[in-house]
Amino acid sequence: MQTRRSGWGLRTGQASGGSAFDCAPVVMSDAIGQAGCLCHRPGLAAVSRKLNAAMSRRGFVAGLAGSLATLRTTMAQSPQTARPRRILFTNFRLFDGRGTSLRDGLTLLVEGDRIAALDSGNPGPVEGARVYDCGGRTLMPGLIDAHWHALLAGLPMSRLLTADAGYIYLAAAQEAERTLMRGFTSVRDLGGPVFPLKQAIDDGLVAGPRIYASGAMITTTGGHGDLRSLSEVPRSAARLSEIEKMGAAMIADSEGDVRLRAREQLMLGASQIKLVAGGGVSSPRSPLDMTTFSETELSAGIGVARDWNTYAAVHAYASHTIRRALAAGAVCIEHGHLMDAAIARTMAERGVWLSTQPFLSAEDSVPLTGPQQDRLLQVVGGTDTVYRLAREHGIRTAFGSDLLFSPEMAARQGTMLGHLARWYTNGEALRMATGTNAELLALSGPRNPYPAPLGVIEAGAFADLLVVDGDPVADLSILAAPERSLRLIMKGGGVYKDRLTA
Repeated sequence: MQTRRSGWGLRTGQASGGSAFDCAPVVMSDAIGQAGCLCHRPGLAAVSRKLNAAMSRRGFVAGLAGSLATLRTTMAQSPQTARPRRILFTNFRLFDGRGTSLRDGLTLLVEGDRIAALDSGNPGPVEGARVYDCGGRTLMPGLIDAHWHALLAGLPMSRLLTADAGYIYLAAAQEAERTLMRGFTSVRDLGGPVFPLKQAIDDGLVAGPRIYASGAMITTTGGHGDLRSLSEVPRSAARLSEIEKMGAAMIADSEGDVRLRAREQLMLGASQIKLVAGGGVSSPRSPLDMTTFSETELSAGIGVARDWNTYAAVHAYASHTIRRALAAGAVCIEHGHLMDAAIARTMAERGVWLSTQPFLSAEDSVPLTGPQQDRLLQVVGGTDTVYRLAREHGIRTAFGSDLLFSPEMAARQGTMLGHLARWYTNGEALRMATGTNAELLALSGPRNPYPAPLGVIEAGAFADLLVVDGDPVADLSILAAPERSLRLIMKGGGVYKDRLTA
């Protein structure tokens, strides 16, 4: 049954002298309701005073964690509609995340947050179950974005570098909900102070995807992610830069520093760490052909990840940078758009993962100018090559979007997935964004915060499900318009969007 609730919208009022929280009506359609507007409750007013009085960029992570703790106390008192223990799906065509085609004649039972059974035929009534007749639509696993930045996707870089922590968190929380409403029920975050946001989502304070957090990306002086202003150079060993205080990046220029920064992120709760081995597009002073860490420095970071029984994702575009990362023991390369055939062959032989993104034109990025625009065009020019080499050599390839600094760009996640149709069948692309991406997430081993299977529909897996109005195996582009194509969105057995009749 479709339920509608008046939610609570949050916006900053600092520019006009108001409080950090102002009442903004929001109407959502879901099966987990909340009664009434919460904006004027005493607990939320206390949060507003705390944000306005205490938060600054210098206390970004500490202030964010404190505010979330207060939010947790406030929201825990809010009544919630009880979830049915059992949900039965009938009359659907199944994409299971392992194959590339649809299957018919099945029923699916969800109990709690897991898939309890996938059966053929009609099992008859299930006691106490809410029944969803999918009307012949497609039932599939929730999508996974293997390269996302949950705190950086929805705000311009200028705002990220100047706004208070409270504002940044509220914008990120709103973008997290939009991410989930696009059908992405899990993301691997490749750089940013997302630990408090992840905790808020996991605790049910905010609607959003599961987050596999890397924490701060670890880079060198002048490397991608070194966003210091020139007034902060030279760097004092006793003082962190503003970007480091935010937790977006950490600068390490020795083996010891790399080990320290990697251990810090893992201590904070990282599922995996991110090492920046070369230049990047969005940083102001990091050409794509540069190589940052030495082999021994990369080995230090990769070794720390291995000691924690997880892995390091290594950012690298150029062949010589990837070659150094492979020599240091890397098991996952991010981007790789400028690789050559020899590197592709080596990666395939060693079973190294390639997590890359289908940038087809400048439309897949926020507007850039000067050297940043030139670097973007280099990446766009290498996109066809990296996917062609990945297919030719059989590299284990994951899908990510890496959309940054704009809510309008972030909304293109489904469009980016549709770009894969240039090199893969629609079924292969869907499998990549579900079951294959889940295999990459599972590399985090004991550091995996969500240990049940993801990206597949089978007994025992997390009940992260989408009901799609149409056949994405026949037309992948329908996922680029999730507001129309997604009739039901479930994460962990909770229904966040319901346009079916139960």
